[in-house]
Formats: sequence, structure tokens, C-alpha cells
Amino acid sequence: MTALEPRDAEVTAALVETTVAEPAEGVLGRTYRALSVGIVSVVLLIAFEATAVGTAMPVAARELHGIPLYAFAFSAYFTTSLFAMVLSGQWADRRGPLAPLATGIGAFGAGLVLSGTAGSMWMFVLGRAVQGIGGGLVIVALYVVIGRAYPERIRPGIMAGFSAAWIVPSVVGPLASGTVTEHLGWRWVFVGIPVLILLPLGLALPAIRRMAGGPTDAEAAAEPFDRRRIRLALGISVGAGLLQYAGQELRWVSLVPALAGAALLVPAVRGLLPRGTVRAARGLPAVILLRGMSAGSFIVAESFVPLMLVTQRGLSPTLAGLSLAAGGLTWALGSYVLARPRMETHRGTLMMAGMVCVTLSILAAPSVLIQAVPVWTLALVWGFGCFGMGMVIASTSVLLLKLSAPHEAGANSAALQISDGLANALLLAAGGAAFAALGGGAVGAAAHGAVGSGTAPAHPGAFMVVFLPMAAVALTGVWVASRVQPR
Repeated sequence: MTALEPRDAEVTAALVETTVAEPAEGVLGRTYRALSVGIVSVVLLIAFEATAVGTAMPVAARELHGIPLYAFAFSAYFTTSLFAMVLSGQWADRRGPLAPLATGIGAFGAGLVLSGTAGSMWMFVLGRAVQGIGGGLVIVALYVVIGRAYPERIRPGIMAGFSAAWIVPSVVGPLASGTVTEHLGWRWVFVGIPVLILLPLGLALPAIRRMAGGPTDAEAAAEPFDRRRIRLALGISVGAGLLQYAGQELRWVSLVPALAGAALLVPAVRGLLPRGTVRAARGLPAVILLRGMSAGSFIVAESFVPLMLVTQRGLSPTLAGLSLAAGGLTWALGSYVLARPRMETHRGTLMMAGMVCVTLSILAAPSVLIQAVPVWTLALVWGFGCFGMGMVIASTSVLLLKLSAPHEAGANSAALQISDGLANALLLAAGGAAFAALGGGAVGAAAHGAVGSGTAPAHPGAFMVVFLPMAAVALTGVWVASRVQPR
């Protein structure tokens, strides 16, 4: 889809009238101020959770004797979110984004509480799965809100606002989480965050109800949910989960769930993603594929950074988390650069440059496994990669909405997030399996031992087999980025 195709003249007239009436109004203008502050607050909550939980995760996995399942704790979130994304896209297109957004925030908080009170690693993983359902509902609903409430000319501004919402959590989150983890325990990091849900609920929901709450028209509201897409979404979620389980077990019998997972995934991916996505066809398919490749490679690598610093270099959880703190600022800076109107004509080239930054960052990160390399160099390296991610992620979001008709915003946004979440789940499964095969269990034993005294044995190979393949995926993304602009 290369042009906006409103479903009726009434929608077109409303969009034209809004654009003509207030041509100079930005995302913080009188019309959009309450909505912008509200939805950015939702992103702020998600950002704070991601940075705080990531810092506490190594300690939680160690105390629950679950280091070999460390990757599973991350991928469980992405696996269940895949189903929720498709559900949220249909729900928002037919009934409006308000209900899936409110439901998602509630599930997000419930998952945090479940993980925070877990007595075993598997219960912890279950909480992460519930949290993923909430996250999947929320993120797609937010994209639908942006597509309906904001004219195209100011959408890059609100996307830059989303990136800016990561700055404070990136700096404060690791410090606060590390301090709480060391003095009160990691559980308080999880059970304390749900209190922050009240702020996004109070700010976002009334504004969304007023500006983008209902269906696009009566015809859309009357349409039933597409049961085939729901079944495919369930298949993609279960398939990804089976592949993740097979990757963690590393036994011959694991071929059974691996084959079953692949059998579910292949038709589901073909049915839920636009035709041509796998081969990076120009335009929307390449945009959706690039989102998965960039987010998957970078997030998987980032998931292992705190564990690498804690177990191999003896850092405390606080310092390990702070090594990633500068990334929030540089990520926002990258988004800001691409949000400038004069950069629009160079968007494709800058996205390629962003993927180069991501590739180099992932390649350089494991250099801290060499004891002679100062640990602080990782903060510089990761900030460089986050700058590239800011340019790429914000641009994929803007291009998706530009290439989608209003009544397809939910389905296409779900496809974008499916690519994101599926890449995370599959790459985490592969990375987790390689990590476990080359010393993940030994890393867990080291974490129980003399990490604090710096006498824990080194297991660099277990981390190298995670970072190097992720760098290869990111490098392939440079080519995909060259195809995001339609001819």
C-alpha cells in the first residue's frame, strides 16, 4: 500500500479540515497536548520497566537457580506478545484502541506482580509471559492512536517523543533498580513498578477516548474478528514457544518440539506478514523485515550485557545496569535527527547508516571479556549502537503509518510488532541455546561463586556465540534498509 485510502469521504474531509485549520500546530499544541503527554507517559512506564527489570534480571535468575533459563525469561515476554499484537490490531481496528490499551496496561502490571512473587524460575517466566500479553496489546494500540489522532506531518515528532521518554528511565532506572536489588531485594523491583500504572491511566485514557477512541466507522465496528488471523497468531506464539523450549533442552528428543514449532510458525508467518516480507520486497515488506532484524539483533545482544558484566567482570548489578544508561540519551538523539523535516529525503540512507552503527556496536561489545579492556568502554560502544537504533526504529514506525491506509493501521502495526517480537523470540532461542551449549550452566555456577571477589572463572565463549551471530543479522539489515523506500 503506497497511498492513504480512507474508507469514506467523511474521514477524508475531517483530515483535510484538521490540516487546514491548524497547519502550524505541533504535538504539544493545544489540540494534541493532553494526548501526547498521556501516551508518552505510557511509553515512559514501559521504558522504566525495561531498564529496571533488565538490571535486576541476573540477580533474580541467580537466586531462583535459573541461569540456564536466562534467555527464556526474556523470550517468554516476546512469545506471548505475538498473539496479543494480532488481537490488539483487530480489536483496535474494529472497536477503537481504548479497550486494548487499558486491558494491556492491566495485564502488564499483573505480570510484574506475578514475577515479583515467584518462588521458582518457571513461575518467574510465567509472569513474564503475562506481562508480554499486556505489552503486545499496548504497543499496537498506541500505533493506532498515532495513526488516527495525528496528521502525517507531525508523526515523526511524537515518535521522537517516544524515544525521549527512554532518557530518564535509562539513567534513573538502572541506578534505582540496582540500589533496590542490593538493599531490599530484586522482588521489589517488580512489585513496585505497577504503582506507576496509575499515571498513564489517568493521563492517556481520557484523551484517547476523546480523540481516537471509537471505530473508524459503523461498518468497521460491525465487522467480526478475523478468526483465521487469530488462529495464525496463536500458532505463531505457540510455535515460537516450542522452538524456545527445544533450544533450552539441547537433547535429541528436543527435535520433536522444534519440528512442531517450525510447522506452526511457517504458515503463520506467511499469513500474518505482508507478502514479500521474507525476501525484503521494496516498501512496506522491507520496513517490517528491517524492524525485526534491527530490534532482534540489538535487544538479544543487550539482554546478555548485564549478565556478562556481572559474571565475567565482577560488576555489581547497579554498575552493570548503568553501563547501558547512556543509550537512552543517544537513542533519543538518533530519533530526533530523523524527525527533522529536512532529513526526510535522506531517510533511507540514514537508516542504512544506523544499521552500520548497530553492527559495529554489537561486534565491539564483547571486547570487555578481555580483562585489559576497561569496562567503561562498553558504555561508549553501546551508546553508539543506541544512536543507530534511534534512527532505524523511529523511521520504521513513521514509514509504516505513511504506507498504510487508516483502516489498515492496526493490522499493519501488528505486523510490524510481530516482526519485532518474533525476531526477538527466535533469536533469543538461538542465542540461549548456543549460550547454554558453550558454558551457560558454568556461568550460572560462577554467578553463585566468587563473582563479587573477581575470582570467578571466565567463560567468554558462551557470550561470543551470542554477540557474533547478532552482529551478522544486523549487518544483513544494512542491505534491507536500502529497500525501505518504494521506487
